[in-house]
Amino acid sequence: MKIGCIQLKVSFADVEKNFSRVEMLIREAVEKGAEIVVLPEMWNTSYALDRLEGIADVDGVRTKAFLANLARELHVHIVGGSVSTKKGDAFYNTMLTYNNSGELVGEYDKAHLFRLMDEHLYLAAGSTQNNFQLGDLDAAGVICYDIRFPEWLRLHALNGAQVIFVSAQWPTARIDHWKILLQARAIENQCFIVAINRISNKPENFNGQSMVIEPWGEILWTGAEDEELAIVDIDIAKVDEVRKKIPVYDDRRSELYGDLVKK
Repeated sequence: MKIGCIQLKVSFADVEKNFSRVEMLIREAVEKGAEIVVLPEMWNTSYALDRLEGIADVDGVRTKAFLANLARELHVHIVGGSVSTKKGDAFYNTMLTYNNSGELVGEYDKAHLFRLMDEHLYLAAGSTQNNFQLGDLDAAGVICYDIRFPEWLRLHALNGAQVIFVSAQWPTARIDHWKILLQARAIENQCFIVAINRISNKPENFNGQSMVIEPWGEILWTGAEDEELAIVDIDIAKVDEVRKKIPVYDDRRSELYGDLVKK
């Protein structure tokens, strides 16, 4: 399965520019053979949190139509990163996923809000899981800070995810944490991790280094420190191979873990 990894240079608060750039890169990814396209976090507005009243996508209407139409036209699955949305009186960081028929198969509001970037002051947290199906692929999606909560990703893996997609705006200052945490999440859940970070005009803020990691923890691709579109081929059969060799899921003792992780 060919994954189109779009490590986007997100323009701060420039919604029109971001939509235009994303459409161009999705089309380019499909031309290069991508079967699934993945976007970074908050690509419509970036972290213009104090401006969300004027620029967040109300009920996700624009983004939903945009992604659905592209998925249907290009016959491509789209893990739509996340966008800032307004629902009622609250703002959310929302991941939207469409299959290659243009059907919405996943809608997820970021569950863990990152205090260091003041998310908790501007955004409301979601509380639902995000497992979904893309053709024959069992998958899940989480957003950035979520990866620091291994029990959250394990819950998605227990519910069948062979690939966990991660959309992020992960700062350069902690990029080493990004790499280590992603490898750990792949190894412990024996699944593929496809993690797409953003780029900013100032590389000291967000410097990409998106990653695709296979279930043994081997890094198949790392993004550069500039905008990049990469097509990465993954072999889903590797998931069953690893899970049979080291049967972590069969050897779990859930009675010891209490309510920490429920299937």
